[in-house]
Order: sequence, then structure tokens, then C-alpha cells
Amino acid sequence: MKKFILVAVVALISFAAQAQAKIEFKSETIDYGQIAKGSDGVRVFEFTNTGNEELVISDVKSSCGCTVPEKPKDPIAPGKTGEIKVKYDTKRVGPIRKTVTVYSNAAEPIKALKIKGEILDDKSVLEN
Repeated sequence: MKKFILVAVVALISFAAQAQAKIEFKSETIDYGQIAKGSDGVRVFEFTNTGNEELVISDVKSSCGCTVPEKPKDPIAPGKTGEIKVKYDTKRVGPIRKTVTVYSNAAEPIKALKIKGEILDDKSVLEN
């Protein structure tokens, strides 16, 4: 009887380890390039749940208050796509180097995404 219980427990753990959400991003970096001060700062990280369980994104945080991420509200079914919107405050002139951290129930539960680029003041844009 003990062997049967042990085999059942091992089989259950093995099955549970295989049933997993997996998040695969189209790109892990968004490059704004050079944009003018006050431009539209909204960009999107697109992803697919390549696992076999629903993907739940529990939180998305940015490395500073100048970047505001927005996570999906509902779980993402296996094989389906979703997006994380990111809005950067383009009133700040200078280089962009920020991290957006995604927390989920995926096989890799914490994922760091990057945004980069440069916000140019009005004069720099006119000269180019």
C-alpha cells in the first residue's frame, strides 16, 4: 500500500510539473528611438501563453514613476496572446533606460522587460 501511495504522489507531482503557463514575448525590449518631447509615450509588449495552463499576470512594476505599465485584467488561455501597455512620460528630455518587471504564474515567474530611447527637446528635433 505504501508503494502505491508513493507512486501516486510521484505521478501527481510529475503531472503538476508539466502543467504550466509559459510566457513568450514577441520582444523583450521596446526601443522608442529618438522622439520629440511631448510625443505619444504609449507602447505595447505583446506576448503569447505557450504553456498548457492559464497565464495569470499578478503584477507589473516599473523601475520609476515616469513609466506606467498596465497589465491584462483577465487570465490568458493557452495559445492565446495578450499585451502589457507601457506609458512613458515624454515630457522628460534625455535618454530612456527603464525596466518593467512582470510577475506571473509562468514557469519563469519574474520577467524583466526593457524600454529605451531618447526624448529630444524641440530644438534638437528641428535641427534633425
